[in-house]
Amino acid sequence: MIETNVMAYIAAPGKVTFDEQPIQDLGFKDVRIRVRAVAICGSDLHIYKGKHPAAPLPVAIGHEIAGEVVEIGVEVKRVQVGDRVAVEPVIICGHCHFCRRGVYHLCSNISFQYRQGQGGFTRFFCAPEDWVHKLPETLSYEEGALIEPLAVAVHAIKTAKLGLGEDCAIFGDGAIGLMLLMLAQSYGAGDVFIVGIQEHRLQMARHLGACMAVNNAVQDALDQIHAHTGGLGVDKAFEAVGLENTLRQALHSLKKGGTAVLIGLFEEPHASLPVNLFVQKEIVLKGSQGYNWDFQTAIKLVERGNIQLPPLITHVLSLEELPRGFELLLDPTNKAIKVVVRID
Repeated sequence: MIETNVMAYIAAPGKVTFDEQPIQDLGFKDVRIRVRAVAICGSDLHIYKGKHPAAPLPVAIGHEIAGEVVEIGVEVKRVQVGDRVAVEPVIICGHCHFCRRGVYHLCSNISFQYRQGQGGFTRFFCAPEDWVHKLPETLSYEEGALIEPLAVAVHAIKTAKLGLGEDCAIFGDGAIGLMLLMLAQSYGAGDVFIVGIQEHRLQMARHLGACMAVNNAVQDALDQIHAHTGGLGVDKAFEAVGLENTLRQALHSLKKGGTAVLIGLFEEPHASLPVNLFVQKEIVLKGSQGYNWDFQTAIKLVERGNIQLPPLITHVLSLEELPRGFELLLDPTNKAIKVVVRID
């Protein structure tokens, strides 16, 4: 019988620790998952640096999870032992104003498993059956671990209400930015621009079909976008970095009446914005929080081949190598996009 489990934490900035814990009891409607793959998220990087605004240290890490169901509670009906699943790691109250209206991502008491002490970089993970999603047999566990960030990108596209043939600009060349690129194309966007500072990621964006991939460190992204759009700008812009400069660029990239969607997590909570622009151009800035019934869409898009996740996976490590995963992502010379930890 399994009695203990190992789980990764960030104890202090730049310090990954592994703690042994008792196996969590299984509730009547809970599912126990043998974790097979976990991806390092951008928010994990913020935690690693000790700069996540909602996750003070020490804290467990890992929430992009895929694995195999090994045990189910007595009232579980949707999944069974042996199912391959991805985990939606939210914790909601289920009875507040927002939950009762089906917009659970706005729950008044929303939290996430890792913030409550159960991170994904572990061997066994427990979740309520409502928050596990079956994976198609055609998807690897490594791809399954990327369903969570893909759901974030899906929600952002839906929030923007991206229309057929509309041009859009994506500020951020990380995994979310590249997923937004693929989704925008899948949703029938017009020209899609991507702006970043890491050349290997911009090269990937070109490979994935961006009409223009601009290096923000050596070119004027706004000049490039406006020149390509006849001076009008784009219909939709996405900020997927979490920096004041790229948020301002996203706003300035919009044509009159356009919409910008903010996804990036800001380590600095305050930013200076060109407020008169909102009136002069009647533009809109919207936030995009997590996901809300978006895992189902993400899985279906991957299953049908609309989205290709394998090109984003540049490194696969063991659980013991997790500290190296953060080092890979923090040093651009490693050319990492998505680092996945495989747990066997």
